[in-house]
Amino acid sequence: MSTGWARGAAVAPRVVPAPCASKVELRLSCRHLLDRDPLTKSDPSVVLLLQAQGQWVQVDRTEVVRSCLHPTFSKVFTLDYYFEEAQKLRFEVYDSHGPGSLSCQDDDFLGGMECTLGQIVAQKKVTRPLLLKFGRNAGKSTITVRPPPSCPALVVAEDISTNNGYVELSFRAQKLDDKDVFSKSDPFLELYRVNDDQSEQLVYRTEVVKNNLSPVWEPFKVSLNSLCSCEESRPLKCLVWDHDSRGKHDFIGEFTTTFAEMQRALAEDQAQWECVNAKYKQKKRHYRNSGLVILADLKFSRVYSFLDYIMGGCQIHFTVRPQDPRPLHPAGQVAIDFTASNGDPRNSCSLHYISPFQPNEYLQALVAVGEVCQDYDSDRRFSALGFGARIPPKFEVSHDFAINFNPEDDECEGIQGVVEAYRNCLPRVQLYGPTNVAPIISKVARVAAAEESTGEASRYYILLILTDGVVTDMADTREAIVRASHLPMSIIIVGVGNADFTDMQVLDGDDGVLRSPRGEPALRDIVQFVPFRELKNASPAALAKCVLAEVPKQVVEYYSHKGLPPPGLGAP
Repeated sequence: MSTGWARGAAVAPRVVPAPCASKVELRLSCRHLLDRDPLTKSDPSVVLLLQAQGQWVQVDRTEVVRSCLHPTFSKVFTLDYYFEEAQKLRFEVYDSHGPGSLSCQDDDFLGGMECTLGQIVAQKKVTRPLLLKFGRNAGKSTITVRPPPSCPALVVAEDISTNNGYVELSFRAQKLDDKDVFSKSDPFLELYRVNDDQSEQLVYRTEVVKNNLSPVWEPFKVSLNSLCSCEESRPLKCLVWDHDSRGKHDFIGEFTTTFAEMQRALAEDQAQWECVNAKYKQKKRHYRNSGLVILADLKFSRVYSFLDYIMGGCQIHFTVRPQDPRPLHPAGQVAIDFTASNGDPRNSCSLHYISPFQPNEYLQALVAVGEVCQDYDSDRRFSALGFGARIPPKFEVSHDFAINFNPEDDECEGIQGVVEAYRNCLPRVQLYGPTNVAPIISKVARVAAAEESTGEASRYYILLILTDGVVTDMADTREAIVRASHLPMSIIIVGVGNADFTDMQVLDGDDGVLRSPRGEPALRDIVQFVPFRELKNASPAALAKCVLAEVPKQVVEYYSHKGLPPPGLGAP
């Protein structure tokens, strides 16, 4: 939290060019706000600011709720959500003296709170006090995520992405009208979505079934968004035609339904509709219908997004207790290369050299990635391991040691705890070799295998490997990665220094499927390799974005392959 609060300037929000972001809505309410008005109560509103390039940019502002210390705002803030970015938000509450314009120049500051969008999405219960200038509490005023009714304030995040599934439909018909003189009708069916403006959008047109008054059309698949804009009560219109090779199709009949009605009717074994020709119904006294259309089958498969899993409670962070096959918190590990090729840490040319002026490449990569990932860690504890060093007391080579030298609990408090453990570790170990990473991959894989056996989408593991050189045990590493590709885990490798990392590109799998030495292919690509030298002059945010870019896709691919929905959402 900043110690001083600057009033938000009315600046246009940033334009983010990435097209694949999920949309998140934030709904706010406040409780126990300070009363700044002598004769009435405060007239509060909330300003939302987003940090962009080190500057706070005002995004939007709620309406003003008159004379109220416990307001619920109708204004909804909509933001693009990016897992790989630490999207820092600031909520500022003001007692408004004007009509509620974007400017806060003449308003009284009632308190503010800073957090990241990732914290809101992942934790759902982010509770923070509203702070005044110089870090003073604003009385009992707080802001929190989904509190019980007694809590003072509320920020609720909701994913509003629309592409959340697809529907497979199978129709048949009975006793359709015969429109042909010398043969039978050649029927086909058209399905339309009725839009809000009452216009009709064609969703699907079946094939033509020749010379048949009781046709069975092939099943077809459409997205729920295309079918009904993800609104199950939206009207759908089905039209049946007799095909004409010249394009002058004869209308047989139609009916109207909804996706919700189709599901309900099929469950009740009543999924059939009269196919009605309005002209015949008007002219023919005893007309009933032009046949029946029957829904033979409906299969709904929901497609979940990464945000669905995060907001459902799936946790992704760096906390693992290797001695416990079922850790209390979902996890990954940070593995740091302590081989001799890094150079003597006492020498300024070493990649492990601790400079008083700027962090080395290991620290830069560790902090950049860790600060994003810790938003998805319920307790912000990091497990940190080292490999390739001789360690006390016997100074035997280890490829799997806790850098805090506590094999019973290798966790550190937050990313800064890892940094301190790393600094304290360097003078106590002897850098050696070789660069073997298969042992650590296999260690995390054993924990991930225990998670897989639960059949739940609640824990996903990330292994971050920081290394300066080519992997020595390449065959074993390939074997370990192929086995891990079947488990809920991803591997991120950051190459530091100027070594030849050609072999690392092979592990990445972007140029072809990675195979074990026995020829077994990886089930999915779980490795992301990033050479630090290409981002050495970039910002920490740019590094984190590059390193973590593939994680959301890898998470969704794994759970989709296993058929596991987000926690609490039931079977897909």
